[in-house]
Amino acid sequence: MAPTLADIRSAAGRLAGTAHRTPVLTSASLDALTGATLHCKCENFQKGGAYKFRGALNAVRALTDEQARHGVVTHSSGNHATCLALAARQRGIPAYIVVPRNSPLIKQRAITAYGGQLTLCEPTLTARQAEADRIQRETGAVFIHPYDDPVVIAGQATVALELLEQAGPLDALVGPVSGGGLLSGLCLAAAALAPQTEVWGAEPALADDAFRSFREGRLLTNTNPATIADGLRASLSERTFGIIRRHARGIITVTEEQIIAAMRLVWERMKLVVEPSGVVPLAAVLAAPEQFRGRRVGVIFTGGNVDLDKLPWQ
Repeated sequence: MAPTLADIRSAAGRLAGTAHRTPVLTSASLDALTGATLHCKCENFQKGGAYKFRGALNAVRALTDEQARHGVVTHSSGNHATCLALAARQRGIPAYIVVPRNSPLIKQRAITAYGGQLTLCEPTLTARQAEADRIQRETGAVFIHPYDDPVVIAGQATVALELLEQAGPLDALVGPVSGGGLLSGLCLAAAALAPQTEVWGAEPALADDAFRSFREGRLLTNTNPATIADGLRASLSERTFGIIRRHARGIITVTEEQIIAAMRLVWERMKLVVEPSGVVPLAAVLAAPEQFRGRRVGVIFTGGNVDLDKLPWQ
């Protein structure tokens, strides 16, 4: 099942007063470079440092007291884990978090700082799911999937709900795609509220399962991709692929060099700390100017959790 507009509005109600209504910023420099009028939704300013707080908080607050009693468990490359730990702490319940060993240390530290009980695993989706299943059996915690969950998707969709209110009509909306929770939410919100707005996905060429799946019309996966965009290493689910295939205009891939260049551009021109995964939508607009030139474009900066000891241009 996919969430409805009513579900998205209910999520917005659960988030109100706790999640930040993040700003939308513009940049004359970026407009000149892209030939478009960009409206950048800055989820790097969200609690937990990423848009993932929206889906995590919605999922935790939607639980009944009986469901929440034993806590929550998830697996994540980092941002969903961090944000779920924070949302669980706010409700006063345990959070059991499975994270790949190669995830950034800044994200691992944030999980434990928010009270999450951290378990490291091998950097494969199979290993992540196996550890989460084990913990769920042992604790009775509720599993909150990082993206393949209608309640999580509804929470992520509030990004588009806010952006459309803040920026007004948009010709296009560009968000990153990994497991597809955010892009699914963007698609559903735009389809309901602004059907004239094209929704585009953006992903690293080294983790291009969404691009290949969209092109071939069937679900394909990644195997341990090595992209610098660590938040975009997951693969679509049947649910998210179905939503994206039905509503998205297309998927644009970008190289590692283009991701790093876009990240540096945002830091230098906009003075914003945005992580590699978060700048992939801007990299896509820069890589495919013919799709966006002369148009009003919403760009989602999804997070700002960067390991400052390992900046890609050092």
